[in-house]
Amino acid sequence: MPRAKSRPSGPDWEALYQRAETQAGHFTLADARACGYSSQLLQKHLAAGRMQRVRRGIYRLAHFPITAHEELVALWLWSDRLGVFSHETSLALQDLSDVLPARVHMTLPTNCQRRRQQVPPGVVLHYADLPAHAKAWHEAIPLTAPIQVLTECVEANVSPELVDQAIRQALRRGLVAREAAAALRMRIRHRGRRTA
Repeated sequence: MPRAKSRPSGPDWEALYQRAETQAGHFTLADARACGYSSQLLQKHLAAGRMQRVRRGIYRLAHFPITAHEELVALWLWSDRLGVFSHETSLALQDLSDVLPARVHMTLPTNCQRRRQQVPPGVVLHYADLPAHAKAWHEAIPLTAPIQVLTECVEANVSPELVDQAIRQALRRGLVAREAAAALRMRIRHRGRRTA
């Protein structure tokens, strides 16, 4: 009878590195434990400077090359990999307007509303059950797809000028269909009439 494969008895640096590599050098406590690292061993690596604590339960390999937007990767890991960057944050990541968001916008599934969690400073949470076609990736960062982010921004009353600029750029780059762009512009005009 063949023997069942057992978990490695010691830490597996290669496995931890492979996990962290897809997450801009970051990993969670659960990732580390799955690779054979106990809390005590993590503390030893932290003290030796091989790892850095980013926030509670989230770490970074100290010598991993710095990447753009890695603070967003840490926030995504904070969300248990459930969050998707949305609204103005997604617009900025996709370079769809000149928006400079003052806060990070993240959408979580609606069942996360009941979770008791301390939201990191500067983060605005939204709740929606997004279908797969409404999501995309920018490097190691999940975000809302172009048509989804444009719709979110219209619904959230983001500046009509910024949304119109984003629609023009999305059209120019072939990210949205003309019909969808026309429908969004109609919603913006309708919204303007209601507030006037």
